[in-house]
Amino acid sequence: MAWTKYQLFLAGLMLVTGSINTLSAKWADNFVAQGCGGSKEHSFQHPFLQAVGMFLGEFSCLAAFYLLRCRAARHPDASVDLQQPFNPLLFLPPALCDMTGTSIMYVALNMTSASSFQMLRGAVIIFTGLFSVAFLGRRLVLSQWLGILTTIAGLVVVGLADLLSKHDDQHKLSEVITGDLLIIMAQVIVAIQMVLEEKFVYKHNVHPLRAVGTEGLFGFVILSLLLVPMYYIPAGSFSGNPRGTLEDALDAFCQVGRQPLIALALLGNISSITFFNFAGISVTKELSATTRMVLDSLRTVVIWALSLALGWEAFHALQILGFLILLMGTALYNGLHRPLLARLARGQPPADEGERERLLDASRTAINDTS
Repeated sequence: MAWTKYQLFLAGLMLVTGSINTLSAKWADNFVAQGCGGSKEHSFQHPFLQAVGMFLGEFSCLAAFYLLRCRAARHPDASVDLQQPFNPLLFLPPALCDMTGTSIMYVALNMTSASSFQMLRGAVIIFTGLFSVAFLGRRLVLSQWLGILTTIAGLVVVGLADLLSKHDDQHKLSEVITGDLLIIMAQVIVAIQMVLEEKFVYKHNVHPLRAVGTEGLFGFVILSLLLVPMYYIPAGSFSGNPRGTLEDALDAFCQVGRQPLIALALLGNISSITFFNFAGISVTKELSATTRMVLDSLRTVVIWALSLALGWEAFHALQILGFLILLMGTALYNGLHRPLLARLARGQPPADEGERERLLDASRTAINDTS
């Protein structure tokens, strides 16, 4: 499959900003500072507050959308109809999926290791591919199925290497198993979100900035309101704050006041998620939901490499094998093997363009049309 320069730009933007988003969140978690009321120093563990910041970054895309809308009003020859009407409530289900999946993964991350977390997130490709076939009517060719399976194998190898390079005894076996199951459960929810976005964006042709901003608005408002009851809900071992509650936003702000670098990390997290979600929905629209999941899974490799450079992780030789398997899976899925095969088999034209991965074909029946 030959990508255009714009599609390559979107893929690169999604990969880079997505990696920065995860690394900045981990950077914030590494800080230790005092909380409110003179509490002793403790780690900055406020996943739900960071999730609110993530949705704030998405919400900021609406500002960019309205700036483009004003520009389009002055230049009627704009190629995109930024004022196309749509029902914003249609983005509520994907936003709820995003909020639920992210929250479950943050909870699971407190119960299992980071390497297992990164490894099991690769399961989302399986669910997205299956849902795309079942609910979007897509037909994936053999090379794409092989690419998905190979990518999953690469993620398993990288995650296994990360697991073997660490000896974390702070988690019980039951907690690790529960955390792993929660991560897999979250990937089902994330896959549903991706398929819903692809179905909605393609059918209604909503501008990506408006789509991201609308999801961010719902997520920011709902999760911000939920911070109030979370302040009083006891969480026991799930909690990372001195009060032992599900989330303590006041403690987070006190820690930020005593360690300003935490604010820098949070700012990097918010700003990167703005571009990451714009690129992600754009990739869903220009390519497919499954391609978006492959690119998102490749963040594991980027995060691993930068973590090694920053000294956050120890090198393991098995990670090289995982990296090579990931590259092979990406090449298979995106059809990069076809020019090589066409060159080897002279006189054979490249694979039919009809095998190229695409969004909903006009001849296929949409889910909404059956009701």
